[in-house]
Amino acid sequence: MRRIIVTALYTALILGANPGHADVAAARAAVAGEMRKLQIHDAPVAVPAESLPDRADAPRSLAEWKGQWVLVNFWATWCAPCRKEMPDLAKLAATGDVAVVTVAVGRNPPEAIDRFMTEIGVDNLPVLKDASSSLSRGMGVLGLPLTVLLNPEGQEVARLIGDAAWNGADARRVLAAFRD
Repeated sequence: MRRIIVTALYTALILGANPGHADVAAARAAVAGEMRKLQIHDAPVAVPAESLPDRADAPRSLAEWKGQWVLVNFWATWCAPCRKEMPDLAKLAATGDVAVVTVAVGRNPPEAIDRFMTEIGVDNLPVLKDASSSLSRGMGVLGLPLTVLLNPEGQEVARLIGDAAWNGADARRVLAAFRD
């Protein structure tokens, strides 16, 4: 562990005043356990500007969360790993450390979305509906669940394919490294 910390500090020192690169280096150094599945980008990636309806059919955009670190979780009502992961995302969102926005991909009828959330006991996450999969295609979502980390500028800095314990120690350590 000491070696990882020293490596991260050394890398941050070498990169000097470029905080974007320092965050990447610290996050990579913090990766452990199941977060090894996390793909951290060398440079931030632009996110398509899409307007999607929420559960009440009001138009929403990921731009609403600019200024915050955001986990965007792509999921579907038929996805078993999504069902397993979503309560952990809800617990993480409740901490206030990072915003969590969920995107229901494909044809997920409103009653199915409501039933899914009720059955797993989640009531604190915004749900955007991507019925045409336009945002999903634009962001290269090829499987579910897929979770994307956005920086406060609204750019993608990392992604994880598959479910993860987002409220676990490994995830919290990586997210803290990005934020600090």
